[in-house]
Amino acid sequence: MVDITFKTFTLRKAIAAATIKTSAISTVEAVKNGTVPKGNVLEFARASALLAIKKTSDVIPDCHPLPVEFAAINYEMSGLDINITVEVHTIYKTGVEVEAMHGASVAALVIYDMLKPIDKNVEISNIRLLEKQGGKSSQKNIETQNLTAAVVVCSDSVSQGIKNDTSGKLLVESLSNQGISNVDYSVVPDDVSAIQEKIESYKSKGCNLLVFTGGTGLSDRDVTPEAVLPFITKEIPGIMETARNYGQDRVKTSMLSRGIAGFSDDMLILTFPGSSGAVKEYVQALFPQVLHVFSVKKGDGH
Repeated sequence: MVDITFKTFTLRKAIAAATIKTSAISTVEAVKNGTVPKGNVLEFARASALLAIKKTSDVIPDCHPLPVEFAAINYEMSGLDINITVEVHTIYKTGVEVEAMHGASVAALVIYDMLKPIDKNVEISNIRLLEKQGGKSSQKNIETQNLTAAVVVCSDSVSQGIKNDTSGKLLVESLSNQGISNVDYSVVPDDVSAIQEKIESYKSKGCNLLVFTGGTGLSDRDVTPEAVLPFITKEIPGIMETARNYGQDRVKTSMLSRGIAGFSDDMLILTFPGSSGAVKEYVQALFPQVLHVFSVKKGDGH
């Protein structure tokens, strides 16, 4: 199965359809009037589709088990056709397209089975996905080409050449992958004045995004939040709440990070932990949606 442990929970929706083609209008009339010998065709198919949606992962090997929050099966008669529409919702880490299509296909099979004694030419056609929402495919495109960014590593040992930096370089690569082509990189010791000098320098250059990595922990030398806080003109608590919550599901000590985030006038400042693993988690939790703050700040709305 595909690894989805890195993904986040979002609202996912899918709508699928299937068509039953009959060969006589009398067949459709029998369905409408409830006179099919095997029983109420549409209600049997509806119940079967609901069971199929819930059991998709049991019969499709690569599908992940997921909570089905909502499911609806609707029908429309058009000439000799019986059109089935299945809609499924979940709040999970992967989509429900296959669940919706599985429900539509089973509903179609049940209708076929119940109609074949009275219509030898009935057939199933066009099982298809009509719509999906949620996940990456539904994310709005965020303009990043004109953004400038900087990554600052806060570490005594890295600044002294005792250790090699991995988290900062990982951040530079991650921001480049988001389409931000202009990313500066530097290293400072765990020192309040050194960190604040970087903030002032990048603000004067008109930098859009400044990301610190390191110094958000609990040791006496972890001073990044204290250095950054006086420069925050508009705090955005939800950013780090989201990152810590994402991390907490994977590493129980994520709650100990003291990172803060917010605007310093027009520059967004993020403070990440110093470990490369935590940086990977924070990037996965926050990007690209965190970059939406720039259009919101300009007044474009949510």
